[in-house]
Amino acid sequence: MADHHQLSNFIWQVADLLRGPYRPPQYERVMLPLTVLRRFDCVLGPTKLLVLQAYPKWKDKPDAVRDPVLNKIAGSQFHNHSEFSFEGIDDGSGQRKGGLKGDPDNIDKHLTSYINGFSSNIREIFDRFEFSAEIEKMREANILYLVVTKFCEVDLHPDSVDNIGMGLLFEDLIRRFNELANETAGDHFTPREVIRLMVDLLFNPDDAVLTQPVIRKMLDPTCGTGGMLAEAQNYLRENNAEAKLYVFGQDFNPRAYAIAASDLLLKENRNSDIRFGDTLTNDQFPDERFDYLIANPPFGVDWKRQQKDVKQEHDRYGFAKRFGAGLPRVNDGALLFLQHMVSKFEPVDPQQKKQGSRLAIVFNGSPLFTGGAGSGESEIRKWIIENDWLEAIVALPEQMFYNTGIGTYIWVVTNRKQADRKGKVQLIDARERWHPMRRSLGDKRRYMGEQDVVTVVQEYGQFVETKTSKIFDNEDFGYNRVPIERPLRLLYEMTLERKSDFLDRAPHLLDDVQAIDKKLGRTPRTDWNEFDRLLKQLLEQRETRWTAAERKFFRETFTVVEPEAEPVIAKERKAKKEPNARVWGWFPVDGGKWERLYESDSKLRDYENVGLKDEVVRYFCEEVEPHVSDAWADGEKIRSAYEINFNRYFYEYKPPRPLAEIDAELKEMEEKILHLLREVIG
Repeated sequence: MADHHQLSNFIWQVADLLRGPYRPPQYERVMLPLTVLRRFDCVLGPTKLLVLQAYPKWKDKPDAVRDPVLNKIAGSQFHNHSEFSFEGIDDGSGQRKGGLKGDPDNIDKHLTSYINGFSSNIREIFDRFEFSAEIEKMREANILYLVVTKFCEVDLHPDSVDNIGMGLLFEDLIRRFNELANETAGDHFTPREVIRLMVDLLFNPDDAVLTQPVIRKMLDPTCGTGGMLAEAQNYLRENNAEAKLYVFGQDFNPRAYAIAASDLLLKENRNSDIRFGDTLTNDQFPDERFDYLIANPPFGVDWKRQQKDVKQEHDRYGFAKRFGAGLPRVNDGALLFLQHMVSKFEPVDPQQKKQGSRLAIVFNGSPLFTGGAGSGESEIRKWIIENDWLEAIVALPEQMFYNTGIGTYIWVVTNRKQADRKGKVQLIDARERWHPMRRSLGDKRRYMGEQDVVTVVQEYGQFVETKTSKIFDNEDFGYNRVPIERPLRLLYEMTLERKSDFLDRAPHLLDDVQAIDKKLGRTPRTDWNEFDRLLKQLLEQRETRWTAAERKFFRETFTVVEPEAEPVIAKERKAKKEPNARVWGWFPVDGGKWERLYESDSKLRDYENVGLKDEVVRYFCEEVEPHVSDAWADGEKIRSAYEINFNRYFYEYKPPRPLAEIDAELKEMEEKILHLLREVIG
């Protein structure tokens, strides 16, 4: 068997022929499709003549009818009925005909004809590659024949390179070309060590998948070039060759989809599938459930284009479909992908042999804490944590990804926690477990070594408290956001200016206003409650009825907020002696026989975050009332929320250096400066 590293190096050298017409980051546009094409050519070689002989009979049939028949004759998931191939076909005469090298002047037409001769599944892949444009570009640069000739020298026949070796070869090329194109690699390529860590965390608790001949399914809804799915299969093959992992993916980047779909076909993954489409608006696996899910959705990318469809699904179907928990802000759709993945969970039902699901997803810091109580982000976190699905979060080192240097986090979410993890969340701080790269790749300047990954996985598996591993109850991340109200205090005063302003909008109340001015006077009044009583009496005497809007406008016009005025009463009732009534705004008056609820001043409203494990009443009585005696908590508007502040949990206080030490350093520096000045002055 040929060594996939040697083949990869040879193909890498062929890419030098593209220098000039192509920039290095663009090499993959040619090299990856041609590698796929050459492998397919080698796979189909032994049965190509049989397919050509059968093709005339099925030539005029639609693809849906023709493809299954010719695929079966070809003995593969695809076929090619073109007369052309890389090396030509021996029709029994001893001479090879139809070789792409045979006619240099028309190689562009022949290569296009050869690609169009594939079954529809392969043609779709090359349509997504947009390879016809590259053929034309190479023809114009007069390098097409040279490149194709070089690829004819690459032996990718299954007898020389088995499916595993071909998969490793293609993955190596994907990685190398993506690293070469580091300015855009992060859009569809995740660093290998991050993938390995995610896969390790996914499979770690599952003894069966690592020791028994089981079959499992995995989905990546933002699969890019398929690196995560490929690494998961490699991991399982290394640890348990008898287990089978069928992989499924979706992506809406045409070229990334084409690469991922090609990778599956190169490995002959017959029970796996990669599909094209926007996951948020066009779910390609609507009724499927998966054992494992893995993803690295785009960081901080808005979903304006999908907003109409996503909101419609949320409003119309709620939890019956994917986005019932809530919608995040439109400038970051990462949490939508998390909801989508949870909707694919297999339920836990041992009687039906359903063991639930596990997922690992990479986020930036935003989904940890963005959004206050009641916001979409907070509601999604609340939904995940209160359902006891969040198992662990791992903080990764900064500068780990190709297109961003910000901090990133792996979330592990599952509906089948082990018994000792129920009601718990583990946080692991791996931010200092990194090594510098010899050469930066875009924003990627650091990597996690093999031992770094092992250490994190061991910490996860041991599930104990250490300096870099903390274990919390679910409730530790939750809090009640409590509105703290203060009473509205108004000063009434009739002035000519205010009178004019009021009558400009309500001239029909002129007589009433004149009566108020005359009877109640223009003396400032600090008790709106008493003035309001007198106003009602006067209007009753005049047999006048004002609408609620008119009364409201009158108060807005003739009053201002005055901190020393009496509170405005909203309600009064006989004392009910309810426990903690004062906390919720009922103030005792008249020796405790009556209770009053005051109108709140929205400008004085404040909020207190009270941990779920704490009591709102205790917090108010000890932390609020002693400092603001007229405040109360609005119990009807309390909202629970969740956030995970990583820095708070792993913060280590470092006391400042002693002043004597700092003074000594300053004196030493002064002496050095003076010494240098003396040398200059002489």
